Amino acid sequence: MIRQRYRPSYRPLAGVAAAAGLILAVAACSSGSSSGGSASAGGKVTVSIDCAPPAAQQPVQHKEWIEDIAIFEKANPNITINSVYNYPCDAVPATFTAMLRAGTETNLYYAYFTDLPQILLAGQAANITKYVNTTTVPLLNDIAPSSMKADEAGSTLYGLPTSNYTQGLIYNRKLFSEAGLNPDQPPTTWAQVETDATAIAKLGNGIEGWGDYSAGNNGGWHFSSYMDALGGSTVNNSGAAPTANFNNADGTAILTALHTLRFTDKAMSPTQGLAWGTLQQQFAAGKLGMYIGAPDDIYNVIVPTDKGNLSDIGMGALPSLTGTPAGSLSGGNSFMFSPKDTPAQIAAGVKWLNFEDLTPGVGQFNFQRQKADGFTVGFPEPQLFDGASGTKVNQLRTQYATIPVSQYTSYVNAQEKGDGEPTDAQAVYKTLDPVMLAVLTDPNVDIPALLKTASANVNTIRATSGA
Repeated sequence: MIRQRYRPSYRPLAGVAAAAGLILAVAACSSGSSSGGSASAGGKVTVSIDCAPPAAQQPVQHKEWIEDIAIFEKANPNITINSVYNYPCDAVPATFTAMLRAGTETNLYYAYFTDLPQILLAGQAANITKYVNTTTVPLLNDIAPSSMKADEAGSTLYGLPTSNYTQGLIYNRKLFSEAGLNPDQPPTTWAQVETDATAIAKLGNGIEGWGDYSAGNNGGWHFSSYMDALGGSTVNNSGAAPTANFNNADGTAILTALHTLRFTDKAMSPTQGLAWGTLQQQFAAGKLGMYIGAPDDIYNVIVPTDKGNLSDIGMGALPSLTGTPAGSLSGGNSFMFSPKDTPAQIAAGVKWLNFEDLTPGVGQFNFQRQKADGFTVGFPEPQLFDGASGTKVNQLRTQYATIPVSQYTSYVNAQEKGDGEPTDAQAVYKTLDPVMLAVLTDPNVDIPALLKTASANVNTIRATSGA
């Protein structure tokens, strides 16, 4: 998905994972004390930032960006922001990798949470640990821990998160009503999912109750989020050598529930092997009752691209065994700092990010301005803050909402804890895709054997990755 200002993005099919041991080994190679950049005499400093919204492709975002720079530079006359208008911003992973290898990144540059390993291996991250504290970033302690962790290697900080997402249950309120279900009470347990999905599938006319992926690494991606919701994880990252952690009761429960939905309840499509994008299309067409995803599935794809009806859409918590999700697979974006940055540029960059991306009511959280400029306001994403800061952001978002925010209350109230992606995420997901495919295509599948084989394969990946 294309990265956009005020639009959290995730990349289920891309991202270069690297061994944790290698990350820590090269971490010391990047330092914010290196010379270079465009800091000038007299205390003045210029900071270049990529992914600024261009006037031609994003005119309203561009207007707001220019307004914010003017406000910031007036308050900080010694700092000049040099905007780099590259669009689409790093839509092609190979372009991002080439930039790192060439060392041509801006002073502050946009990156996905999953990019940190390759950034460190390329030696293209400055250590900003000593520049970030509750004085320079007053709400630092309220930033979601999983989002901060995405920018850390050991105890060293290399960037600041600017957007994030967690997954939840996306469901069709219209189909719920037609099936005799309460659209204000989405299912929270797998048992309730089965009941509701079966009722929706009985509507006929090609309508399916539940949808899932099993191709393009997306099946493994969803499986990992289900594991997080049950309180587990696909990979146990504790200890010196992370190992597979899904050949257990949680993994069995998830696959059994999906197999039952597919073959016993006949609540899923007989056509499987689906990759990202197909479920959104089915959902927008009114042919799918439920699947899991993040809010940007709705505002980036289902409504604008696939022409779904916004009033028909609701979100709830991820299904779990108890009805209370323990967590959710999470992701998002950050701004990293070039190792060429001077200390003055790092300090100025932290100040800018605090203003533009980490202050309720300002910058990306200026919902009053967004509403006045015609943006859709009210989707519960990003959820960068916990505690009082998170409450304040949600209050502002609701105050200026242009969508029915009550249809997302279940998702917001679940307060799912974000769990970062597993080490070697894409390789793990790829290994789990065939497991999901088998469960959704073979009525006589041997789930214990599938989990055992996949677990061994993941452990082999982990052993050969150098971690």
